[in-house]
Amino acid sequence: MKTSITTAALAAERARIRGLEQSFVTTTIGDFCRARATELGDRLFIDVFDRGETATYAQADRASNQIASALASLGIGKGDRVAVMLPNRILYPLLFLALAKLGAIHVPVNTRYTPREVAYVAGDSGATAFVIDPTHLDTLAAVEEHDRVPPAGRILVPDGMQRPGMVDFDALVAQATDGPPPEPGIGPNDLMNIQYTSGTTGFPKGCMLSHDYWLVLAQAAAGWDGERPNRLLTAQPFFYMDPQWHLLKTMVLGGTLLIAPQLSSSRFIGWVKQHGVEWCQFPILMTRQPEAVDDSATALKQVATFGWDGETCRVFRKRFGVRAREGFGMTEIGLGILMPPTFEAMYDSGSVGIDAPFRETTIRDESGLPVRPGQRGELWVRGRGLLQGYWNRPDADADVFRSAEDGGPRWFRTGDLFEGDELGFLWLVGRLKDMIRRSSENIAAREVEAVIRELPQIEDCAAVPVPDPMRGEEVKIYIQLKPGVSQSELPPQAIRDHARHNLAAFKVPRFYAYVESFPRTVSNKIEKRNLVAGVSDLRADAWDAEADTRR
Repeated sequence: MKTSITTAALAAERARIRGLEQSFVTTTIGDFCRARATELGDRLFIDVFDRGETATYAQADRASNQIASALASLGIGKGDRVAVMLPNRILYPLLFLALAKLGAIHVPVNTRYTPREVAYVAGDSGATAFVIDPTHLDTLAAVEEHDRVPPAGRILVPDGMQRPGMVDFDALVAQATDGPPPEPGIGPNDLMNIQYTSGTTGFPKGCMLSHDYWLVLAQAAAGWDGERPNRLLTAQPFFYMDPQWHLLKTMVLGGTLLIAPQLSSSRFIGWVKQHGVEWCQFPILMTRQPEAVDDSATALKQVATFGWDGETCRVFRKRFGVRAREGFGMTEIGLGILMPPTFEAMYDSGSVGIDAPFRETTIRDESGLPVRPGQRGELWVRGRGLLQGYWNRPDADADVFRSAEDGGPRWFRTGDLFEGDELGFLWLVGRLKDMIRRSSENIAAREVEAVIRELPQIEDCAAVPVPDPMRGEEVKIYIQLKPGVSQSELPPQAIRDHARHNLAAFKVPRFYAYVESFPRTVSNKIEKRNLVAGVSDLRADAWDAEADTRR
């Protein structure tokens, strides 16, 4: 972990970051939107290119005003939670800005969720209204716990495809004015999102994220770039946190955000070339697509990456002529660590960089004491605009927050394993959390296990990650049947079908294996490490749901 950076260069870079902090705007998202519309007017802001939907800064401001006024006519206002289940269409970013102007709280809902998962998020957040695309109405209709979702009169559906009793969203908006909605009386520290994220305790937890959280993240991300981009691409679904900060980063830069329909391995690089993209968050899976002779002729100035190894960075630079700029972030902390543009020599070091603006990190051992450089420990983070806590989960808050010895802001425990050097450069070396990362999705093993364990024939089960060259990791489930139950009575196909009915598709296990018993700790917890120890191929002796066969 040797670096070629001098202490003088590092001091200069930290001084630059302090300068960025001093320039940060402290405001609400709604006020920021209005200010940028005044400054940038007819400059193109949003381009949903596959749908032919565009908006200038001024048009986005007026359209979000109109949506806010329409929602206000239904009594939606400050502090109200509004669930949103929409694909990537221009309505989503405009609705995001409208909720910000109202002081309402955005509750994104994954469009791949099952009825059970939709009911959980809507019910846990206490959503009083639901904006939903007509393509997802069947999922909503299949929710059995009706009391966990808003009544029909608070279900808003665009495109004139609402069902009986629901609200015609387009007609409601058409009746509203595009002037500024009533001032909600909110400040930067008021909530903007309850952003659900998979954790280690089963069903997702709702991260309480303020207006200041989002604007600190957006401004830090803008300061991460070596060259100022004008055309930015987002391809992840807007219910994830990334497109939301991509939108706000674009506002900070005064650029244009190109919105793709969804992530596509076969089309992503083509979009970059076709639309003259200068910046994007580049998923590592896209680097595994076949090379083309014009790959080095893109308009890219830099790309944001998270967790790439040095070899991938080197191959990417050779192929595209652009350096991957590493960093580390998570929903709870925003952008916590970044590799500054001034340290180009570190681009393939495997380091994720140094503390980002308004972020302070420390690496701690199991007892909570700082470790020495070169030693491994858990990364703790503190600073301005972190999550305010988990929605209605004081138990989870108690688990992740720690008071600071110096009387400063409390620390957040990331659950990730890091090493640092004497200069303060950081390396991500593993995860303490029991998580599986399939493609771009985080999957809580305990959530998968809780659903599989519902089958009455199952005594216990354990979900583990299986390395996969295309998706990063796949999900494997080990099953222990109850005494007297045979595999023929509960074949893997039946377990898969149960999982498909109760879990989003990306969470459904691919590999299924039976065990007579599990290795366990003194406290009777399954020892997953020992379960897979010495197994060279976790796919072996397992039923493969994709191939419909035993490997």
